[in-house]
Amino acid sequence: MAGHGTSRPVAPGGNPYPGDVFSRRSESQPDESTADVADQDLEALPEAQRPKGRPTPSRKDSEAHRKQTLKVPADPKAAKKAMKERERQARMEARAGLMAGDPKYLPPRDQGPAKAYTRDFIDGKRRLSEFFIFLAVGILIVGFLRNPEIQNVVSLIWFVVVGLVILEVVWILFSLDRQLKQRWPDKQDRKGCLLYATLRTLQIRRLRIPPPRIKPGGAPVEK
Repeated sequence: MAGHGTSRPVAPGGNPYPGDVFSRRSESQPDESTADVADQDLEALPEAQRPKGRPTPSRKDSEAHRKQTLKVPADPKAAKKAMKERERQARMEARAGLMAGDPKYLPPRDQGPAKAYTRDFIDGKRRLSEFFIFLAVGILIVGFLRNPEIQNVVSLIWFVVVGLVILEVVWILFSLDRQLKQRWPDKQDRKGCLLYATLRTLQIRRLRIPPPRIKPGGAPVEK
């Protein structure tokens, strides 16, 4: 019949001839060059984007790939040394940013516009309280003298200095609180500013961190 003239010959038992099987296999196999290109493209993809049909890499291979990406040496000692060097560079960068007053590197206690205003408020004037440490050390040294008259004078000077510093700090906090309430009515925005101002007031100016942005009198600090 005409319809059966174009069909492929079938071996006894209903199985196709071997030549027919080979021809079908050759048709179904992809070109080797195409497969190589596809493999290269898949290797370039991240692990999460690779097809599910590919074998999952082992933990050891993944760790090696991660270290290679981060440029971490394979040797444990060299890797530890490289990590310490990166940490040292990060600390130096953070320290430089802090000393420059960069808000990105400020610790939480120094962050916020209210804290910045507090620092400028304290740094804008010369105050007796910033010399309190020097005065205390000087009085302590003189107090070691065994002369009763000198010790009485030193004790009197000490009480006067402490009293003046306390009065000055109270006046500073009163004035600062009034200014902060005008600029930041919400109590949460100015939280901790008064204690922050007290500690900064008693610090030596050169040792204040972040460093003052303005000189006594209000002029900006030259960088």
